Amino acid sequence: MSSELRPIGVKCYIMITLSQIQVRLAEAIMQSGMTHTEIGRRLGISQQSVSHYVKGDKMPALDTLANLCVVLDVDPAEILCVK
Repeated sequence: MSSELRPIGVKCYIMITLSQIQVRLAEAIMQSGMTHTEIGRRLGISQQSVSHYVKGDKMPALDTLANLCVVLDVDPAEILCVK
């Protein structure tokens, strides 16, 4: 099975796209109730970086994404569209 595919049911597979991950990340940030400034402060990144993630202009580094999931209290599998 390709790492780009995830099983749906028994025989069907769909592609997970970067845009799907960006949308889920943006939704989690917006639903957190925290400001971009607060999220940035907790992660040690700029408010502008958080804004870029919400707009889909940029994706966080893998370690930042992992820490962002902790700060937002979301399951990384949900953000990565594998759950």
